[in-house]
Amino acid sequence: MYAVIETGGKQYRVSKGDVVRIEKLEAEAGASVEFDRVLLVAKDDAAPVLGTPFLKGGKVTGTVKGLGRHDKIFIFKMRRRKNYRRRAGHRQSYTDVQITGIQAG
Repeated sequence: MYAVIETGGKQYRVSKGDVVRIEKLEAEAGASVEFDRVLLVAKDDAAPVLGTPFLKGGKVTGTVKGLGRHDKIFIFKMRRRKNYRRRAGHRQSYTDVQITGIQAG
């Protein structure tokens, strides 16, 4: 059984037991989280159940395993022959969530 959820402006395909790295959530490590924006739930032998756009009553639960930040990426802008150079860096925060349950609507 798997589900497609939406969180942080992105969509993720998740199954029970998966550890998913998603955009940062305001939750501590060990806390329980619930995703109610479920787009699809599919069982192994049955046809998938689709939402329009979300399933009514569908939810995916998980446990926060940890918080962290990705590697730094550098942004460099330059205009040749104009003495214009800008350098900036960015580290995106993330949350690791282990999926504990999937419930269809």
